[in-house]
Amino acid sequence: MIGNFIADHIPGNHFEHFDLEIQQGIFLHRQIDTYTDKHKITRKSKRRLHERYRHYDGVIIDIFYDHFLAKNWHQYSTIPLAVYVQSVYQLLEQNIDILPEKTKELLPFMVKYNWLYNYQFFEGIESVLKGMNRRTNGKSKMDLAIEDLHVLYTELEEDFTLFFEDLRAFSSDKILEINQNNKS
Repeated sequence: MIGNFIADHIPGNHFEHFDLEIQQGIFLHRQIDTYTDKHKITRKSKRRLHERYRHYDGVIIDIFYDHFLAKNWHQYSTIPLAVYVQSVYQLLEQNIDILPEKTKELLPFMVKYNWLYNYQFFEGIESVLKGMNRRTNGKSKMDLAIEDLHVLYTELEEDFTLFFEDLRAFSSDKILEINQNNKS
């Protein structure tokens, strides 16, 4: 869980100092990112946004897909989203000393504004998109993407649902592969 969560804040292959499980989480996260970027359904979703957002289309689709996951969480987990999110925050806070600086900086805001839970709501997604737009000094126009989410909601949710089934299978296979490599 920790490795998966911090993977985007770890440059290159500079993660040998972490425990094996965290290294595996980083590796799994990166495998999932690669799979997602190349998947025909996510590419289709990105094309819906490309003209307006160009190379930011992938970031926006990731955020939209996070929304659909949070909104439909009950279909994918028996653990209620609120309980799961609190366990993630607690795990990260308990391991604050090993987190990368960027993660340490973001964590208090993530917890205070309950980002992971609020992804299920339009207001939560809109807040994230506005924050991302600020970080690009307005170049990305991501603050406008909430409009696209409203207009393309049905199509994007269908894309997510199909993609997520493929992603679940891919992730299960990768986890089995990682576990088998550990036994070797």
